[in-house]
Amino acid sequence: MIVLGVILLVIGLVTGINILWTIGIILAVVGLVLWLLGTTGHAVGGRPHYW
Repeated sequence: MIVLGVILLVIGLVTGINILWTIGIILAVVGLVLWLLGTTGHAVGGRPHYW
């Protein structure tokens, strides 16, 4: 999810399409939050880890 967010950020930056930029930011932030929750030991979506 983080990688997809970064790819959309780059595509949005290069092409100038603002919606791709916005979606990329949202995906990157959600991916980072899930990654941080998974590494701290919280169950994410019923799983003890998330990667």
